[in-house]
Amino acid sequence: MNKTYPKEVFFNGEWLPSQAAAVSVFDRGFMLGDGIYEVIPVYGRQPFTMEAHLGRLREGLHAVGIHYTANGLLDRVKEAVERAECADGLVYIQVTRGVAPRTHYFPEGVEPTVLLYAYPFNFEGFEKKLVDVVLSPDLRWHRCDIKSISLMANVLANNAARQAGVVENVFEREGWITEGSHTSVFLVHNGTIYTHPKGQHILPGITRDIVISIARETGIPVREEAFAVADLPRVEEAFLTGTTMQVTAIGGIWINGRKSVVSTDRGPVTRRIQEAFIKQTNSL
Repeated sequence: MNKTYPKEVFFNGEWLPSQAAAVSVFDRGFMLGDGIYEVIPVYGRQPFTMEAHLGRLREGLHAVGIHYTANGLLDRVKEAVERAECADGLVYIQVTRGVAPRTHYFPEGVEPTVLLYAYPFNFEGFEKKLVDVVLSPDLRWHRCDIKSISLMANVLANNAARQAGVVENVFEREGWITEGSHTSVFLVHNGTIYTHPKGQHILPGITRDIVISIARETGIPVREEAFAVADLPRVEEAFLTGTTMQVTAIGGIWINGRKSVVSTDRGPVTRRIQEAFIKQTNSL
């Protein structure tokens, strides 16, 4: 869907028209990508898994040493949804280290720059899709668990996928599937779901955690284990998860210019996960 700029944003403690909010050219987010971000889904005007998303934001800020508690953002998220007047949408939050003379070390006494806003998003129809992805080497840094605004490697990978006519670029590191450029990856073999374990090589996805909980509650075996690229021909189903992708089935994986067909339709495991996920979001 086409994205538009929000009418207003919460910027450094006040609500402003978006065109009036300006960041200094010396902000470390602008100069160095020195910041953390988060995206919270909204269904029926209700933020979904907000505490989990804010918890991940706090963990990211702590990991990179940005001193901002994020405690006051709970009310700001709700306020953003009300002000944006969107039934379904997304709330974007970004916290940078702040404005300071450019250095490669952390400056002292700097106030973080905080941006927050909401905008409409159409979540409908994900359960009807069957998408293709491309497989590429994971060339990113080794702290993929931190939701950093430094996303150049992810942007290049996702753009390459779009240029190839597919929706996502799935990464492999030393022969093992890690995650997508902006998604978590799940593979199904013999009725068991496999997904890469948490650690430095994947983002701890909130939707990923929900899917794992759904699977365990419904009796679907789950293994948080890396899946080998060499074993992809054994996969009967596969799907992507994420805030905007929700739970989207994979039809084919392009490897070295050749398409490996995973499934010609959504499989039974994927369908069960999707149905349970829809129930959760509809119950808000």
